[in-house]
Amino acid sequence: MEQRGRALWRGLYVRFSLLAVLLLFGRAVWAQIRYSIPEEQKDGTMIGNIARDLGIDRRILKDRGFRIVSSSGESLFKVNQDDGGLYVNGKIDREELCERSSTCLIKVKIALENPLEIHYVTVEILDINDHAPTFNQKEKHLEIWESAVPGAKFQLQAAQDPDSGINSIQNYKLSHNDHFRLDVKDREEDGKIPFLVLQKPLDREAARNIKLLITAVDGGKPPRSGTMEILIDVLDINDNAPVFTKDDYTVMIHENAPKGTTVIQVNATDLDEGSNGEVVYSIGNVKNQIRELFEINPITGEIIVKGLLDFEAKDKYEIDIQASDKGLVPMISDKSVIIKIVDVNDNKPEIEVTSFSSAIPEDSRTGTTIALISVSDLDSGMNGKVYCSIHNGTPFKLFPSSHDNVYSLVTEISLDREKTSQYNITLLANDAGVPSLSSVKTITVQVSDVNDNSPQFLFSPYTFYIMENNTPGKSVFSVTASDGDSNENAIVSYQIWRDISEENTYTSFININSENGEIYALKSFDFEMIKTFQFKVIATDCGTPALSSNVTVNVFILDQNDNVPVILYPVSSNGSAEGVEEVPRNVNAGHLVTKVRAYDADIGYNGWLLFSLQEVSDHSLFGLDRYTGQIRTLRSFTETDEAQHKLVILVKDNGNVSLSATATVIIKVVEPKEAFAASDVKHAVKDEEDNGVTFYLIITLGSVSVLFVISIIVLIVMQCSKSTDYSSKYLQDTNYDGTLCHSIQYRSGDKRYMLVGPRMSIGSTLVPSSNGNTLVVPDRRRRTSGECELKKFANGSCPERSC
Repeated sequence: MEQRGRALWRGLYVRFSLLAVLLLFGRAVWAQIRYSIPEEQKDGTMIGNIARDLGIDRRILKDRGFRIVSSSGESLFKVNQDDGGLYVNGKIDREELCERSSTCLIKVKIALENPLEIHYVTVEILDINDHAPTFNQKEKHLEIWESAVPGAKFQLQAAQDPDSGINSIQNYKLSHNDHFRLDVKDREEDGKIPFLVLQKPLDREAARNIKLLITAVDGGKPPRSGTMEILIDVLDINDNAPVFTKDDYTVMIHENAPKGTTVIQVNATDLDEGSNGEVVYSIGNVKNQIRELFEINPITGEIIVKGLLDFEAKDKYEIDIQASDKGLVPMISDKSVIIKIVDVNDNKPEIEVTSFSSAIPEDSRTGTTIALISVSDLDSGMNGKVYCSIHNGTPFKLFPSSHDNVYSLVTEISLDREKTSQYNITLLANDAGVPSLSSVKTITVQVSDVNDNSPQFLFSPYTFYIMENNTPGKSVFSVTASDGDSNENAIVSYQIWRDISEENTYTSFININSENGEIYALKSFDFEMIKTFQFKVIATDCGTPALSSNVTVNVFILDQNDNVPVILYPVSSNGSAEGVEEVPRNVNAGHLVTKVRAYDADIGYNGWLLFSLQEVSDHSLFGLDRYTGQIRTLRSFTETDEAQHKLVILVKDNGNVSLSATATVIIKVVEPKEAFAASDVKHAVKDEEDNGVTFYLIITLGSVSVLFVISIIVLIVMQCSKSTDYSSKYLQDTNYDGTLCHSIQYRSGDKRYMLVGPRMSIGSTLVPSSNGNTLVVPDRRRRTSGECELKKFANGSCPERSC
């Protein structure tokens, strides 16, 4: 009613508004027409002639713009401007447009112009019987107890029909049967609801299932109908008690039966069906002790061992078993089951350890008692007689004592914790029963440590190489010692053995971390001052008494390129590297003008010097040997050559960061003099007089050279026979190439080492762990008469060794 009132007021409002607009802007005429049409009409079906009903000439419809301007069903209808008719536009389904309304009205607004006219057309959609009643389910299952009383009602699901009015569902029909009738209640909103009414008692034994058919019929002409099948299951009532299949149950079981063993299975049947015929089993009114030993499967009726059966505790049990069905009022039957226990050897021997020492020192004497072992068995007779033993493979054995079943566990051999720190001793006890039972017990014996191992260094001796110019206070290397003992006996502390002798004065320049063996340099080492030294490190454990060991540490200082080459020649009177050379103008190409000599305190690549021309007045006249420093003429002098030439020679080493020095040579070209020729004549006469003296001098020098070669060969043979390691330490013979050779000697143990700084071959390298530049020389300090001396020759040749 409220919606209809709102619609009425909305219509009046629209009409008055439209009337006011027409009065202001023009003249308007309006009228209202109502048509009726059944649903489901074909597209294009004429509903009514609006022009004829309004009295409008059809010839002016187009000129006046005859059309539908608005309506609730604008897409459902259309107008024809030729004949003025209203036609169906598409399919009209009343159930979709007006689902639950008893009257279905569609309003259409028609407009004409010149003058403006508005006409309202109401189209009523009439229902036709185009739907049959339907049930949501094809089958309906009902379960009804056979004890149901007559008059009991069972509501059924109502059928559905989209049609309205007389075309909707009007009645329900039930197929013929002897037990049920149909009762229909009319509910305004929900329609007609069918109920199934029991009019005769049910008997499951006579009929277990009943099949009915319900039909819903509408009021159309012809009427339409829908059906649903009703399947009724008659439920049984519990009127039979379970019956056991045997009159008595007796069974025997061994006392060692494990938990979960099935003792016996009882069985009972029930003539009822469904839950009334399902039988469940339970233990009746018995003591809690029995419930702890046995349980029954409620489904299968199996009696199962739940606890430990012991013949010595009780040899027979009588259990009350109940069988009941699952009816609403269960029916119960009782039966007694007798279980007899059979005695067996079911008690294992027991092992008891007394006076047990879990830890024993590794220096314990053979035969030391570790523990007392006692064994027992609850069985009697042969089942209670026990034998005890231990597994082999341990340094222990069992000694039987004067008391029965008592043993002593003692050591059989000496113990060593460093080999085995723990022993798991397995004790085995067997009784004499048939079958025999046994018990196993494992005891753990810890071997306590005794400080019987001194610290051991990883290497002996240690050899380390330190680059000179190291950072003071920084760790340079470390030593490590391990102790086979444990706990405090294995804690190692380190210290340096301070010797006051002159050979170990350098030990004051190093220190060691007593905890981890890290060795620190307290000063920066200089290869040119010290080449090698050695010291000893002592490692001491924390045992009582403490044990210690020492190791020799050999330290070799490695050279760095930290020395600038020094020019030995030319050197002027004021100390600068500058010299003047005079060369006759008539010399040929290849003439040796002079030789630049230089020295570098470093060794190896750092002391290998190379020469190059940094500045020269005439590149075509003079040449410089890169390796020897010799300056030679490249060609003969000409008249046009200048009389004085300046050469600046750069001398640099081969270090990673090369260091260098320069020397200046002034070469003056002079004219040859006639006095030189006269002097040559005099020298020729003198040479003839001195030929005899020269002959004897040559013989003497040759003899000395032969003796020197023999001495060198003998020295090499002696070194090779003394130690095969020496052969790898000999330095290859060096050739002087313009760099002043030098050597440094030092001692290490019973050997003397000579570091030689010659010109090295191109491509050679100095490896920190290599002794390639070290010559091992036998210690001959006691033979003062055979001490060798190093001599440097003025002409710059390599130093020779004379003894």
